[in-house]
Amino acid sequence: MGVSLYTSRVVLSSLGIEDYGIYTVVGGVVSLFSFLNAAMVSGTQRFLAIDIGQRNWEGLRKTFNATLLIHIAIAIILLLIGETLGGWFVNNKLNISINRQSAAGLAFQFSLLAACFSVIQGPYNALLIAREKMGVFAAFGVLEVILKLVVAYAISISEQDKLIVYSILIFIVTFLMGLMYQLYCFRYFKESRFKIYHDFSLLRDILAFSGWNLFGNIAAVAKAQGINILLNVLYGTALNAAYGIMLQVQNAVSLFVTNFQTAINPQIFKNYANRDFERMQLLMFQGARYSFFLLVIIVFPLIYNVDYILMLWLNEPPKLAGVFITLTLVNLLIETISRPLITGALATGQIKWYQIVVGSLLFLNLPLSYILFLVTNNPATFLYVAIFLSFITLIFRVLFLTKLIHLNVGIFLNEVGLPIIKVSFLCLIFYFVLQAAIGPSNSFFEMVTISTVILIFLTLIIYSVGVKKSERNLIKSILLTKIYKR
Repeated sequence: MGVSLYTSRVVLSSLGIEDYGIYTVVGGVVSLFSFLNAAMVSGTQRFLAIDIGQRNWEGLRKTFNATLLIHIAIAIILLLIGETLGGWFVNNKLNISINRQSAAGLAFQFSLLAACFSVIQGPYNALLIAREKMGVFAAFGVLEVILKLVVAYAISISEQDKLIVYSILIFIVTFLMGLMYQLYCFRYFKESRFKIYHDFSLLRDILAFSGWNLFGNIAAVAKAQGINILLNVLYGTALNAAYGIMLQVQNAVSLFVTNFQTAINPQIFKNYANRDFERMQLLMFQGARYSFFLLVIIVFPLIYNVDYILMLWLNEPPKLAGVFITLTLVNLLIETISRPLITGALATGQIKWYQIVVGSLLFLNLPLSYILFLVTNNPATFLYVAIFLSFITLIFRVLFLTKLIHLNVGIFLNEVGLPIIKVSFLCLIFYFVLQAAIGPSNSFFEMVTISTVILIFLTLIIYSVGVKKSERNLIKSILLTKIYKR
């Protein structure tokens, strides 16, 4: 996370606000057309984990090969759509200055190629997670971040067009990482060795599941990249730069808790496959609660010190970057509670009405944000819409799971809702007391001191009111064991 955020600073400094905004928005256009892949990723993880949970090794081999074929087809479709509709949109509809249109076109081409290779990499990534090789997954993640840091340094000393050089180098990193995932899987997992099976019923099941999943993913992509394009059309590339910085912070912070949840997801799928609904529900509740607490520990100091951190990080941050970051982190706190619930819903495979309802609610982000842009002329209003709809979709996910796996709403509120509300309420009080007593950070020493105080307070509050008595006893036991071993 730290290296990723530092890399963003170097890239923004090297490219400048205009080119950074251009790369963000043309990359957003590519992402807008990659909704097919987004729909397949979660489906691939689900089917692979179910086969592993049932110890169906021949089924696992067939599933992997079927998903690989589908991903290759998606990569070809993405390339065709990107080269036709995407190229036309970049050249004719985006708000890009004339003297940078040529560079933007090349950046789009390499972003498109990188996206296609990422699509083909999907099944290998999913297999690594389903096999729960988290050490390897972590090592590859760290290596990718380091390679991107090298790219940032390379463009900082390059004398060529930095936007074009950056696009090419990011494409090379994507290609190399995809190759490494494939080589590792070839070496250690026999099921990853490609062979065509004529199992059309399996293909039909995967495509049917992914078809309904597609609806929700179109809404998610429209929310993220549709807003990015709206900001470009209505406000220009300077706001895209602020949006890009927001995404960098959001992705870096989100990665911290997403990797924690990635370790839980295969177990949720496998417990469903074994019909152990009690343990499945326990994992979902613990995942939601601890994900929220982990995120609060990162988010609270960031929000409190956001203005100083941006000045320290970027020297001259884009306008509204601080507001965007604060609001998106609040939204991320709500979304992180939903993620284990999403995994639980996907595990059942019965997602038709779930995706129709939740996807429709998510899709409202785009029209509601557009209306508020026109009415208020405030670029930050899309984040208020996102926060509201994230809360509403959380409620609907809980309601759907009561039908799909007989989730107990009372237990959910007692084990997840109540501890989170208590911790959040105390955090808000502490935030306003700090603001009134000390105010925002104005120096590095103040930032470190205030952040240390916040972390101590959060640790005590989470341990006291966020953690159950049985879990506190377990923590004490682990700590005592570690102490006596020394």
